Amino acid sequence: MAVFTVTRKETTPFDGQKPGTSGLRKKVTVFKQPHYLHNFVQSTFNALPADKVKGATLVVSGDGRYFSKDAVQIIIKMAAANGVRRVWVGQDSLLSTPAVSAVIRERVGADGSKATGAFILTASHNPGGPHEDFGIKYNMENGGPAPEAITDNIYANTKIIKEYLIAEDLPDIDISVISVSSFSGPGGPFDVDVFDSTTDYVKLMKSIFDFKSIQKLLACPKFTFCYDALHGVAGIYAKRIFVGELGANESSLLNCTPKEDFGGGHPDPNLTYAKELVAKMGLGKLSSEHEPPEFGAAADGDADRNMILGKRFFVTPSDSVAIIAANAVDAIPYFASGLKGVARSMPTSAALDVVAKNLNLKFFEVPTGWKFFGNLMDAGLCSVCGEESFGTGSDHIREKDGIWAVLAWLSILAFKNKDKLNGEKLVTVEDIVRGHWATYGRHYYTRYDYENVDAGAAKQLMEHLVNLQSSLDNLNKAIKEIRSDVSDVAQADEFEYKDPVDGSVSKHQGIRFLFADGSRLVFRLSGTGSEGATIRVYIEQYENDSTKTGRDSQEALAPLVEVAIKLSKMEGFTGRSAPTVIT
Repeated sequence: MAVFTVTRKETTPFDGQKPGTSGLRKKVTVFKQPHYLHNFVQSTFNALPADKVKGATLVVSGDGRYFSKDAVQIIIKMAAANGVRRVWVGQDSLLSTPAVSAVIRERVGADGSKATGAFILTASHNPGGPHEDFGIKYNMENGGPAPEAITDNIYANTKIIKEYLIAEDLPDIDISVISVSSFSGPGGPFDVDVFDSTTDYVKLMKSIFDFKSIQKLLACPKFTFCYDALHGVAGIYAKRIFVGELGANESSLLNCTPKEDFGGGHPDPNLTYAKELVAKMGLGKLSSEHEPPEFGAAADGDADRNMILGKRFFVTPSDSVAIIAANAVDAIPYFASGLKGVARSMPTSAALDVVAKNLNLKFFEVPTGWKFFGNLMDAGLCSVCGEESFGTGSDHIREKDGIWAVLAWLSILAFKNKDKLNGEKLVTVEDIVRGHWATYGRHYYTRYDYENVDAGAAKQLMEHLVNLQSSLDNLNKAIKEIRSDVSDVAQADEFEYKDPVDGSVSKHQGIRFLFADGSRLVFRLSGTGSEGATIRVYIEQYENDSTKTGRDSQEALAPLVEVAIKLSKMEGFTGRSAPTVIT
C-alpha cells in the first residue's frame, strides 16, 4: 500500500471568496492562481464539524467543465491530508448536481460507508472553457447545499487563512477507470473509489416513476421526443435513462456528449441559448422545416435545471412546477399517497399558490436558493417545489433535478394518454397547459436579466425602488402616469423570510410590488454570476378570465413591462436600453 505524507503550505488570503447561493463562482483564470482553490477547500474543511472531516467519506465530482479534472486531484490530496477516510469520485469526475445529492443520500460503500458531504465542481448554467467560469460548492449530509451558517464560516475562514494541508506525494488518480485506490498516511488508511456515475441515480428514478408506462408512450409512433443536454453532464444520464431504460431512439438526443467547454455554447436551458432545440421544436425564427417532436426538453451544465417544450409551445418554469404539483398524485407513483406540501421561490410566479389553495396543500414562499426548500423537506413539509429559473424538484433529493422534471412531464403525458395510444389523437403538452389555465387561471410571466451591470449602479437602482415603497399613494400615482391601465399596488415591500423550521431570518431577498389583481413586479440582485452584478426583473400578470388566457404573452405583459422599466429608471441607472436576456 502506497504511503503519503502531509505538508503544511503557507498561504495568504484572497479577497472575494464569499460563497453565493450556489457556492463560489469565478473565472477559470482566477481559480488557477496558486493557492486559490486550495485556500477555499481548506477554509471549508475548517468550517465543518470535525467528524464531517476526520474519518469521513466525501464525494468529489461535477459537470466536467474545464479545470474540473485538475481540481479533483487537488481536492483528493487535500482530503487525504485533512484526515478524510475515503473519497468517492464519479467516473471521469462526472456527476450531475442532483446525482451528487442522490449519492450522498442513497449510496452505500462496499464497507458499509455513507457519504457525509460533497464538493461539487460546477458553475451550473454559466459557460465553460479556459477563459470562462468555474465553481465549487459544498453539500451537506442531507444532500443539500451548505446552510448560511456554514457558508458564512467558510467565508470568514478565507479572510484569515494562513496555511493549508496537502498530501503532495499522493499520486494522481486515474479517474477514467472504475476502481478503488488505497493509501496509508499519518492518520491511517485513505481510499479513492471511482464509481459509475449513473447507477445510483437511475436506481432512484426507477423507484419514483412508472418506467413501463413511459416506455409505452415513447414506443407510440405518434409520440416523438427530443432531449438536449447542451454538452453538459446530463448527457450521460440521458443516454442511460431515455435510451437504455426507456427505449427512446438515440437520434432523439442532442448534444449529449459532455464537453469541457460545452461545445462553445452557453449551457443554460432557455429560449435564448438552447437554439438548436428551440428550432427543432418549431419555435423562433430558426424554426425547422420538419414537423417538430411532440415533446422536447433541455438541461443546463450540471443537469439541475430544465426547460420543457411542446410542439411549437414553451412551458414557463412557473407553470411547469404548478402543473407537476396538480398532476403528481395521479401520474407519479412516488406521490400516490398525497403531497406533504408545495413551495416556490419568491420570484417564481404565483401559479403554484393557486394550485395549493385549490388542492388544500401546505404552501411556502421562500428566498431564492435550494437550501430553503431542503429545510422544509427535511421537516416533512414539502414534496414538490420549484424556481422560475428553470429549477424543479421534489423531496427525493435536496437539489433541483432536471432529469426528474422531464420524467415527471413524461409521466403526466403517459397518464393523460394511457387510453389513447392506439389510434386517437394524443393529449399534447399544449393541451395540458391550456387545460391547466382553464382550471386555475393563467400567470403571464417573463424575466428580464441585465447582466454584468456596474455593481454600484445596481445598488443605487435597488435603493431607488425601496424609497418608492415609502408611500403607496405616491407610488400608485407614479405608476398611473406611466400606464393608466394597470391595477393599483396593494402591497410593496422588501421580501424577508423567517424559516418555519429553524427560525432563521433572511432579509433583503428582493423588492416586491404586489398588485390588487394578483399581478406582481419583483426586482432582485442575483448571486450566480462570476463578475459584475445581474439585475433580474420578474413581471407577472394574472388572468382568471378563461376567455383571455389565450392572449399573446407579450401583449398581455406589455403594460407591466413598461411600468417596470420606467418606474425603476433602468436605463438611467445602468445605461442599458434593453435586457441581456429575456426568458
